[in-house]
Amino acid sequence: MRFLLTTALGATALALPILATLSRPSVAAGAAAAAAAVMPPAQGGGLAFPFPVKEKTLANGLRVYVVGYDSPGLVAYYSVVRTGSRNEVEPGKSGFAHFFEHMMFHGTEKYSLEAYNAAIKEMGADSNAFTSDDLTVYHILAGKAALPKIVEIESDRFQHLHYQEADFQKEARAVLGEYNKNASNPLEKMTEVLYDHAFSTHTYKHTTMGFLKDIENMPNEMAYSRQFFDRYYRPDNIVILVVGDADPDTVFKLVESNCGAWKAGDKHPAIPVEPPQKKEQRAELGWPGATLPMLVEGYHTPAFSTTNVDLPTLDVLAELLFAERAPLYKKLVITEQKVEALAGSNDAHVDPNLFTVLARIKKPADLAYVERAIHDEMAKVAKDGVDDKTLREVLSHVKYNFAGQLSTADKTAYTASSFLALTGDLGSINTYFALYDKVTSADVKRVAAAYFQPTNRTVVTLKAGK
Repeated sequence: MRFLLTTALGATALALPILATLSRPSVAAGAAAAAAAVMPPAQGGGLAFPFPVKEKTLANGLRVYVVGYDSPGLVAYYSVVRTGSRNEVEPGKSGFAHFFEHMMFHGTEKYSLEAYNAAIKEMGADSNAFTSDDLTVYHILAGKAALPKIVEIESDRFQHLHYQEADFQKEARAVLGEYNKNASNPLEKMTEVLYDHAFSTHTYKHTTMGFLKDIENMPNEMAYSRQFFDRYYRPDNIVILVVGDADPDTVFKLVESNCGAWKAGDKHPAIPVEPPQKKEQRAELGWPGATLPMLVEGYHTPAFSTTNVDLPTLDVLAELLFAERAPLYKKLVITEQKVEALAGSNDAHVDPNLFTVLARIKKPADLAYVERAIHDEMAKVAKDGVDDKTLREVLSHVKYNFAGQLSTADKTAYTASSFLALTGDLGSINTYFALYDKVTSADVKRVAAAYFQPTNRTVVTLKAGK
């Protein structure tokens, strides 16, 4: 069963508190994986990602990583396409990254859909995929002995995907059905409106599903679908990641023999640059059915970087302001009991995106009060900062919180795929993790003051009633 992984407001699957509460069709993900904001404790050498890594780049640009992991007889095979809804630059053509997450299961001349499924079943494997703003990932979990067959069938569908008009029309209608299903969730609508208001130029303006008008027109775009596939499904835009009980030399030889003749692609279209937001954006939504009132906010923040200390500082601020231990959470959720759920996160993206906040409120009359309380707490942190003891505790928490993300070969591959989408380099995991040791109380104060400005804010509220 194919699925579209949903994460927080366009997150690349970063394991932050908001993920359990607010969803936007997108990674993790991928941004499958968790930001180094939640990396595990150092193991010996002080590394967040302590596993042995071997890598090779083929002549056509295809990169292959093999990560040693103690999972006897088991391997996770991930094909990471560094293309998501961010890359849908042509007007009227949003939604095609997610569309190909569906189409890639329609088979080739060598392996039809039925033959592909039969091969997966015979291997006793699990095959699936997900799409986000910045990447599309196809993954298989199987026994070590299945590696030759996995490489064969995956390389075949990436190079020789075959579909006719009937297949295209069927999947285009399925995508519209998925959009309509998601639209029954008020959070999905809020997310769509948030990004549409927060971005004027960049392709993050549309969700991974795409604009509704584009999805409705998708059945007329078969010719463009082939162009999209030919543009982005090329070896120099893809990373193969194998995690588990796999011999690197064996993997490299298998990939070379199956993918060595695959031709590199052309230069990709440029992504439009989003100009600075100059004034607060707001939208008020009604909902025809029963729902609790909700508040969603987004603050523009920088692109993912392994050198900018503002990024880990924003992760610290998410914990300081919105975690269960935070004064604001205790006030609104526990003491006053005005809020049912409160969460915030800064989600890593290739290009500048949003620090997002969610509050699910019990009574419509309290919407304005809760919004003011959130803004007041942000202003307080920007003015007063945080004491060193609390900062140390928060940093310790976010660094340890990721241990569970590396508990299996599959989870480790899922995590690593996000960083491959963001940087193309597994080494970025440890490089980014090292930034946490550079976060100071002064950084917390400075960053809060810089980004939590009213002019940098987009606010969406929702309550029952048209």
